Amino acid sequence: MKNLLLVSIFAIGCTGFSQQDPQYTQYMYNMSLVNPAYATDDLGVINFGGFHRSQWVGAVGGPTTFSAFAHVPFNTKVELGLSFVADDIGDGALRENNIYGDFAYKLQLNNTGHHLSLGLKAGVTLFDTNFEGFQLESGGAGTDVAFGPGESRTFPNIGVGAFYYTDTYYVGLSTPNVLSTKHLESSDGIERLGSEEIHIFLTGGYVYQLNETVLLKPSILLRGVANAPFMVDVSMNALLYDRFELGLSYRIDDAVSAMVNFKITPELRVGYAYDYTVTNFGNYNSGSHEIFLLYDLDLMKLNKGFNKSPRFF
Repeated sequence: MKNLLLVSIFAIGCTGFSQQDPQYTQYMYNMSLVNPAYATDDLGVINFGGFHRSQWVGAVGGPTTFSAFAHVPFNTKVELGLSFVADDIGDGALRENNIYGDFAYKLQLNNTGHHLSLGLKAGVTLFDTNFEGFQLESGGAGTDVAFGPGESRTFPNIGVGAFYYTDTYYVGLSTPNVLSTKHLESSDGIERLGSEEIHIFLTGGYVYQLNETVLLKPSILLRGVANAPFMVDVSMNALLYDRFELGLSYRIDDAVSAMVNFKITPELRVGYAYDYTVTNFGNYNSGSHEIFLLYDLDLMKLNKGFNKSPRFF
């Protein structure tokens, strides 16, 4: 039973590899966490955002993620940001707190609004494990040396990215962490493995003006990591009257999602997404819930509606 449990945990870690880097259904509103080169061109505006995701609700130990960010153009060439991501797997068994600073340098490629931004992300990951209270079918976790005292580690993180954008579309390529590290190692004759693999993200989005009141916004996100299949999210959102947005998304061989968000004021937007698991694992959970809040603080009152950002176009 002990070996079966350990193998199962390892298998879940492989098939659910995206949990090393938390997944988001509404990634198009969370771009700065995925790509440090993300740029807005909203001079004088600080973009704030907060996300909360409860994944696989009803499954014991389902992951929960909280993230927050602040992002601001420093001048016409440089954009700066801060981000925080807290990931909890197994009701406290494994916690990661990631703290980053972001730097993006923008290049204007021509006079028609084409830009290329190059970005760097740097920070630390605070990694903690705690198996106290774990219950195994063969007895309490305290009876198995593989579930001994928890560990606390701190690891440096560096990420890079590129972001090409115009007024109507964007394409981004990034890896939030280029350092591959081992979180758990051999001790007391027990092999424990918890490695941080390099994840590659490819994102793209386009806006099509259907008429004066409706914008269609298709987008895609591809995630790749060694020894695991590609994960692909394909989404379609419709923005109505520049205030109300509805969308559908499909994560191939994983889930279908419904999204909705509303611009309460020109500065404040709130949103919600629900994921329905389409695999056999759907028999053991009631889906995933994700909410977000975005707030734009216009310090210089230069912008009206904040529609220059690829999050809003």
